Amino acid sequence: MTDGRQQTVAERIRTGLQALTATEQKAARTLLASYPVTGLETVAEFARHACVSAPTILRFVSKLGFDSYPDFQRALRAELNAQLATPLAKRDAPPEPAGGAGGDGERAFLERFRLALDDNITQTFALLPPGEFEATVTLIAQTRARIHIIGGRFTDALARYLSAHLRIVRPGVVHLAGQSDNWRDQMLDITRRDLLIVFDIRRYQEDLARIAAVAAKRNVPIILLTDQWLSPIAAHARHVLAARVAAPSNWDSSVALLALVEALVAATTEALWESARPRIDTLEELRNN
Repeated sequence: MTDGRQQTVAERIRTGLQALTATEQKAARTLLASYPVTGLETVAEFARHACVSAPTILRFVSKLGFDSYPDFQRALRAELNAQLATPLAKRDAPPEPAGGAGGDGERAFLERFRLALDDNITQTFALLPPGEFEATVTLIAQTRARIHIIGGRFTDALARYLSAHLRIVRPGVVHLAGQSDNWRDQMLDITRRDLLIVFDIRRYQEDLARIAAVAAKRNVPIILLTDQWLSPIAAHARHVLAARVAAPSNWDSSVALLALVEALVAATTEALWESARPRIDTLEELRNN
């Protein structure tokens, strides 16, 4: 299983896409559209799905930094194992003892945890594909579009946080809350003029994937915030913002995802400042009444 610090194949592709030839980019996009399954097929099958030659697939794999196609597939299989990891499987050994309050063991644990979170944020921002963040902000700042925001079991708090901020700086922001049947009700009127923002990290939720598939069939632009292994919803998304979530814990960390959310809020507020400022002024008046 990967430890979450190594660069994933998807991250290598997304940060190096512009350096690939046109046919290699076709292979890259085919893999990202059904990640990582297509890469686990034979070279011939991968080439057929991408409508390119087998040598193109091998050149593509080489440009990603792999010595051979089997090495490339071993990396994908390790990622697949990481995607499916349960809280019980995320630690090969029991946690180190923390010691007494204020003891050396506790300080060592906190420092190790802090460094992991620091690294998650640093790597998340460093590995964002060029232009992907700006393109996402541009979509969110189109105030004629309604925005529907949804999250999963643990990421719904981030969806709610994002929607609460965006409602202040622009109109038409809806948080899809409650049970999944309620999501379907709220999707009745969604159109291609709207925008769907989805949070989905491992272990990816099938109900979120179904909602995204419905939106995709209606040509609704989708923004996906996910982890480094990529939710299957990436196949439907126009823009993908991937964050590092692995931590020295049985549980994943949402710190880097939260940092991305706050960056989106700050950039959107700046982009909409002329119209956002009067909204904020009005809100302050309402609070003072």
